[in-house]
Parts: sequence; structure tokens; C-alpha cells
Amino acid sequence: MYEWVKAGHVIAVIAWMAGMLYLPRLFVYHSVTTPGTEQSETFKIMERRLLKGIINPAMIATFVFGLWMIHMGAVDWSQGWPWLKAAFVIGLTACHGILVRHTKNFAADANTKPQRYFRIINEVPTVLMIGIVIAVIVRPF
Repeated sequence: MYEWVKAGHVIAVIAWMAGMLYLPRLFVYHSVTTPGTEQSETFKIMERRLLKGIINPAMIATFVFGLWMIHMGAVDWSQGWPWLKAAFVIGLTACHGILVRHTKNFAADANTKPQRYFRIINEVPTVLMIGIVIAVIVRPF
């Protein structure tokens, strides 16, 4: 059963990361549109569907499968790598929350952030993902 749970976890992580990498890219383009235009309204639909249809369910599935593996005894908490991974996952979850807030701001035509901000934010999930992969695969501690 463990292999099936692990497969579910990896699939959910891939879906979550795909959305976390794409949503800020949509914000980059949305931030330079005029509120109320057809283009702006299209971005709102795309952002909402991506968040509600892919990112949120994938994050929930990632946590469910991850906690299930922990419950199955797959993690030795006496080592340092699970704690490092957990810190990066908390960071990714916080990043998720920030993206939710920006989605709501765009939906209300209340975005105040420039395109450059979203270009920088677009890199944060990548850096966190790299940290997670290194913690799990390399297990430096």
C-alpha cells in the first residue's frame, strides 16, 4: 500500500507545483492589463479556475498523502532532513496563501503590485521546490 500512497503524493505534488509555477506567471501578464477590459476579465477566470480547480485540490491531496505516509511510519524524525523538508513545505504553503490573496485582489480589481513584483514572486515556488527535493533525495542531515 505504501507505494500507492507515495505515488499519489508525487502526483499531487506535481499538480500543485504546476499550478504554483503558472499562477504567478498569469499575474505578471494580468498586472499590466486595464481593469474591466475583456483581457483582464479573462485573466480573472483563468486565475480562479487554476486556483480552485487544480492548485487547491492538489495541495490538499499533497498533504493527505504526505500525512498518510508519515502515519505509515515512512519518516524517521530523528534525522534532520524531514524537518528541513517540513520547513520548506510550510514556506510553500505560505506562498500558496499569498497567491490566494493576490487572486482575490485581482478579482476585485484591487491589485497594487507591479509586474516586477510578480516576476520575483514567480521564482519563490521554484526555490522552495528545489529545497524540498534536495531534502528528500540528498538527505543532507
